[in-house]
Amino acid sequence: MYPELFRIGSFPINTYGVLLALGMMLALFVAAKLAARDGLPRERIYDLGLWTLIGGLVGSKILMLFTEENVDVFSLDFLRSGGVYYGGFIGGFLALVVLMKFYKLPFWKVADAFAPGVAIGQALGRQGCFAAGCCWGKPTALPWGVHFTEHAHEFTGVPVYGPDGGSLYLHPTQLYESIAMFVVFGILVYLHKKKRFDGQVLIAYAIIYGIIRFLIEFVRDDPRGNILGLSSLLGISTSQIISLLVAAAAVVFMIVRLRKKDHVQV
Repeated sequence: MYPELFRIGSFPINTYGVLLALGMMLALFVAAKLAARDGLPRERIYDLGLWTLIGGLVGSKILMLFTEENVDVFSLDFLRSGGVYYGGFIGGFLALVVLMKFYKLPFWKVADAFAPGVAIGQALGRQGCFAAGCCWGKPTALPWGVHFTEHAHEFTGVPVYGPDGGSLYLHPTQLYESIAMFVVFGILVYLHKKKRFDGQVLIAYAIIYGIIRFLIEFVRDDPRGNILGLSSLLGISTSQIISLLVAAAAVVFMIVRLRKKDHVQV
């Protein structure tokens, strides 16, 4: 696709980086708007957002070290890589928990404000993945299969030719997730207006995204590591294992919170 937008001298401005930055800014804007709806200070939300993004970036790189082989932490590829999403989610979440106590803000209200922002940020971020050619899918004969360019292959290693030397068309898994997350964003914003308890939006996000990611992984084909050998043992990817755990835990938590809410109302 278009890994580079343009160059400033010899320094490339990558499409992925630009779209990721736009996604982060939009995520912060959405979080601040929703937080204000719940009576939370916007200024604090922007502060929280910036530190959460840093925690997310660090977490994504750390999980990348555990799930991928032969990672060179001192290489340019490591620095410009987006890392592993679930590592970013965990890192950002932990940063949020710590700062909640420091700023003395209600955790669940803040988490509900951030969840839709995370979804819209993912939607734009996956557009960046598509432009770069990373996170590619398995070969397909479907009419919307995508043939990536030689430039994308040089940039990310995405395969462009099949065993017979012919053009290879792949599932656009990046767009599958991007479109899905735009829909999820709309659902979460609506739920934020109708929620029955604080934390419901975040829990709903965890359930929905866990299911979406688990399903998309079946047609992804880029190397995603084999943490502790579990992927080979279970026959599913590392991300699918994490997705199942996250979604299952969120379902249990949702049931517990709803029952507790109904009990209090009675």
